[in-house]
Amino acid sequence: MKLAIVTAYPPSKVTLTEYGYHLVKHFRLQDEVSELILITDRTTGAKDLNFEEEGCKITVRESWDFNSYTNFFRIAKTIESEKPDAVLFNLQFLKFGDKKIPAALGLMLPMYCRLRGIPTISLLHNILEQVDLDNAGITANKLMQRIYNFIGTTLTRMVLRSDILAVTISKYVDVLEKKYKTRNVALVPHGTFEAPEEPDYGLPEGPKQVMAFGKFGTYKKVEILIEAVELIRKRTDIEMEIVIAGTDSPNTPGYLQNVARQYTHVDGLRFTGYVAEEDVPGLFQDSAVAVFPYTSTTGSSGVLHQAGCYGKAVVLPDLGDLSHLIQDEGYAGEFFNPTEVGSLADAIQKVLDNEEHRIELGRTNYRAACAIPMSKIAATYLEYFKAIQLTKKTGFDLNIPKNEKVLAEEQ
Repeated sequence: MKLAIVTAYPPSKVTLTEYGYHLVKHFRLQDEVSELILITDRTTGAKDLNFEEEGCKITVRESWDFNSYTNFFRIAKTIESEKPDAVLFNLQFLKFGDKKIPAALGLMLPMYCRLRGIPTISLLHNILEQVDLDNAGITANKLMQRIYNFIGTTLTRMVLRSDILAVTISKYVDVLEKKYKTRNVALVPHGTFEAPEEPDYGLPEGPKQVMAFGKFGTYKKVEILIEAVELIRKRTDIEMEIVIAGTDSPNTPGYLQNVARQYTHVDGLRFTGYVAEEDVPGLFQDSAVAVFPYTSTTGSSGVLHQAGCYGKAVVLPDLGDLSHLIQDEGYAGEFFNPTEVGSLADAIQKVLDNEEHRIELGRTNYRAACAIPMSKIAATYLEYFKAIQLTKKTGFDLNIPKNEKVLAEEQ
């Protein structure tokens, strides 16, 4: 199979870049794949293709730019010239831009590919029906929320024109099937990027690192984390360092710089900036706990899966997609109320005060992460592509197993 993947790819800073990297890393090792065509955004640096193991041939076609009005035509031209056997889109609603027209045009591409007779799967990491537009920092205006919901419904209908729309959370399947009266939605869990050997769960000498990792400023706000640690310091003698790892969200440039300026008086507060792929293991290994200071959720969490890989305890808000992910995939953590500093402080302190509890949470999360490696996810997509190809040859309807069955098989 000559497989095209439309995705952002390192060193890109566009959303889902890291997920695209790990999809490629594991697809290239599948026996059925003879060549990967990476249809990526343009970057100033060279694409990261330095994999340890040899795999299939990889061809990179830099064909689009964030917020470009010509993305649809350039990507379509690339697909026509490369003539892949199948296409996988790694998507969320603002994948191709945060302006309405570029974003919408990009999301029309799966429909175009299917109309061209190319087996097409779209992996959609979030659905608007499950996003709190106010708490996610998109808009608090009720009229604008109705407009966004109308646009989101229209775009979802376009993406549903793929042969298969894959989602990573079981509830998404139910929501989409009920609202859109469709049967081409499949549950394909997020998967775990890496599954290193089980850690010893020990911590380095010195202050315990309380870490948050991501793109901050919209629904990911670090102020509550900083203030929670300060509250713990007032009532205990636990030595802690606050590590804010990552960058601003593209929608909130300058956010972390303003936070750093606001909290210059806080001891042991460190901002790492962008974390390169090779530095991610050390970031997690040195941390005592990974905290998710979110006010909303917009899909499955790559950071949660990474925390599981490295056997880390997590503290997260009991809301939305994170709650569903915990239930679906077997992760564990301490929950908190995302609007209360005291609630977050209590949750972090429960982990740091009790070494046995911290280690048990880490063990549980490691087991959950190892249950669904990315190699299995890649193999699942290939099985779906083969099923699509068969239906195109025979004319039979495509039969997608119910989400509960798929999840059980993956676990």
